[in-house]
Amino acid sequence: MTTGLTATKRETGKHSNLTQLRNGGQIPAIIYGYNLEATAIAVPERELARYLQQFGQNGVFELQLGGKKVNAMLTEVQRCALKNGYKHLDFLAIDMSEALETEVPVTFKGESVGVKDGGVLMQPNRELKIKVNPSEIPESIEVDISTLAIGDSLSVINIRDKIGFEILNEDDYTLVTVTTPISKADLETTAESVLAEDTDNEEQDLASKKTEPEDR
Repeated sequence: MTTGLTATKRETGKHSNLTQLRNGGQIPAIIYGYNLEATAIAVPERELARYLQQFGQNGVFELQLGGKKVNAMLTEVQRCALKNGYKHLDFLAIDMSEALETEVPVTFKGESVGVKDGGVLMQPNRELKIKVNPSEIPESIEVDISTLAIGDSLSVINIRDKIGFEILNEDDYTLVTVTTPISKADLETTAESVLAEDTDNEEQDLASKKTEPEDR
């Protein structure tokens, strides 16, 4: 998926320039990579935010830079902790004819039978690393979880041959598990056990100190 985005070259070396850019609705950025020297640029914040909300961060941007089209991927996003806005971006110029490595989110299709039976769905890893042609990068990879029962898990080995992309993660890379729910009684029992263990440890510690010889 390719998304158009306007970019303009900018001056570097002055903090005031960056503040002025941000106040004017532009985000300072840098682009480097295929057939391109590292270049300081700025992109419109509203335009970028709209595209990211619609397509996510994994797509290919077709940057209009100085009358030239540059295909690039967004590799780093720095955000302002106070204003939650965009502080700085890194773009990597790419060759559209060469496959590249990228991470895409995993989404689920169907409802697990284990969840229907009261199990809890856990997602320890939310992205897959794949090798793919830039023009074919998917928004996400959909995985069917409808047959997962309580105690079942789904790892890369279970989907590698079902996905039309080269997955670079190891076979044991877990995507989802369905666990047994913990009841209120189990939680209370666990809490009582921890409390009893702490009490025993404290009593043993006090007893050992009482048997130690006094300093003279």
